[in-house]
Amino acid sequence: MDPDLKTIGARPPGAEITHLKPPVDPASLTYKQLLDGPFWQRVPAYQRIDEATFLDWSWQAKNSITNPAKLLAAIQDLVPQTFFDDVAAGFHQAPMAIRVSPYILSLINWDDPYADPLRRQFIPVASKLRPDHPELELDSLHEQADAPVPGLTHRYPDKALFLVLDTCPVYCRFCTRSYAVGLDTDNVEKVSLKATEARWEQAFAYMAQRPELEDIVVSGGDSYQLKARQITLIGERLLAMDNIKRIRFATKGPAVMPMKLITDTEWLDALTAIVEKGRRLHKEVVLHTHFNHPNEMTAITKRGLDGLFERGILTRNQSVLIRGVNDTVGEMQTLIKRLGHCQVQPYYVYLHDMVKGVEDLRTTVQTACDLERHVRGITAGFHTPTFVCDAPGGGGKRNVHSFEHYDRETGIAVYTAPPVKPGYFLYFDPIDTLAPEVQARWADPAEQRRMVEAAVAAAHEAQRSNARASSIR
Repeated sequence: MDPDLKTIGARPPGAEITHLKPPVDPASLTYKQLLDGPFWQRVPAYQRIDEATFLDWSWQAKNSITNPAKLLAAIQDLVPQTFFDDVAAGFHQAPMAIRVSPYILSLINWDDPYADPLRRQFIPVASKLRPDHPELELDSLHEQADAPVPGLTHRYPDKALFLVLDTCPVYCRFCTRSYAVGLDTDNVEKVSLKATEARWEQAFAYMAQRPELEDIVVSGGDSYQLKARQITLIGERLLAMDNIKRIRFATKGPAVMPMKLITDTEWLDALTAIVEKGRRLHKEVVLHTHFNHPNEMTAITKRGLDGLFERGILTRNQSVLIRGVNDTVGEMQTLIKRLGHCQVQPYYVYLHDMVKGVEDLRTTVQTACDLERHVRGITAGFHTPTFVCDAPGGGGKRNVHSFEHYDRETGIAVYTAPPVKPGYFLYFDPIDTLAPEVQARWADPAEQRRMVEAAVAAAHEAQRSNARASSIR
């Protein structure tokens, strides 16, 4: 025998290989197939827009849809007047101002806009709205309560959230910061977090005085909206602090206006310079973005993200679990695989925050737990997101399945957060997902109190029982 073939399992060249797995279903690889070509020309207003114009990020910003009249002018007769009337009524009730990029508008399926996952995220329709949960608060995560200076939330021991501005390239219906982001609406008068250097100086001074702070999230609003010089200013100031070791620039921009990564070279060069300087200082500077559905990712997206990858910019993704958008196994698996295909690490999937005016978008805790089981194992562990509940009341991010108690009948989940804050933090499933008799109980304030008290008592007893069985002290 040829000595080169003595290795265990070796086969001569050309020998038939025995496959242990059946041939792959081609449908399972569709995550690699990204929409390409002038897809935007399906929208009447964009029929004559060439590629160079569509890829101009400033054109995208200037032509964003900001009211029902602009929406009507853009899509014209693709939908009936009844849909526009529904949208106009939805805007009147929404806590967020509208702002939708031409890119996103062109990806919506206007043959069935009510079911479209992108329309659901950005364009409200009154006919689908549901009453807010009675336990909802406008600032449900208590970010302002944990802010020592305006726009800086210091909740976790070594991390702070720096809200540098209050605008975004688009406005998501489900924004957890509807208390501050965007223009005032008929329902919400916003807290002002303007991009002023005087306000930033207060935050810089606080961060420099807290040696335990090592990790800063630069968000808002959206860091996509920062000018190149502001990216440089903020990055340089943070890198100059000995205590700061990690910086994350947070933006939804790549999901809703990816062409900025291609045509705004000044902004991208500023970010790259901060990333490279951080690397020389042995400090991590990364980009965190926010894709929720595979349809948000096109060939334009991959081109922009490939540019980030070539520059050595690590990009992670934080999704929100949204009803009718990504709450099925197929949609979530495809999203995760498509992110990996574009060199974006899936980091978190958030259980939808209890946000005013979007009860129709929330899912149950059980849905998140079920999805996590079906996601783990489809790809590498470092490309597998953690499903979390950002606990209402300021408990911070908890693994969605780490509740002390979850009553699936009443829809109440109780979490604790020992490293963050004492006490119990309650998340509530949407009332319309509960049995009719339980929905009736939620309509009675006295019954509401009894259900909450019972859930907390059960969580307390579970903690005592676990403590007796555990060796952790």
